[in-house]
Amino acid sequence: MARQFLKNPGKYKSVSAFAPIANPSRCPWGEKAFRGYLGDDRKLWEEHDATELVKSYEGPLDVLIDVGTNDNFYKQGQLLPENFAAAAKEAGLDKGVKIRYQDGHDHSYFTIATFMDDHIEHAAKYLL
Repeated sequence: MARQFLKNPGKYKSVSAFAPIANPSRCPWGEKAFRGYLGDDRKLWEEHDATELVKSYEGPLDVLIDVGTNDNFYKQGQLLPENFAAAAKEAGLDKGVKIRYQDGHDHSYFTIATFMDDHIEHAAKYLL
């Protein structure tokens, strides 16, 4: 999701995501992937985890995240946007984070198509 944004303060103005795996070092799918690609070193995993990176981020933050409340990955505890929100709040950056839980939406094209204009506007405000 926001890994490149958070690893490069000042390089990017904003970031947005649909149903991101926001805390991969703390969910079953992410743990399996990190173990397979990076080995067992959890400190190394944190270097690729947006929730861990936001804890020490310095700079302006403008993040938009949409998650459908009927998204099976969300229901299974794979996405963990609430962990990202809590970490941003703890770091004093919560004013720059907007997480929208879209009631009744899932992990489908319809969800993305419904809210895509908002994400384009989120990025475009820095281009105009």
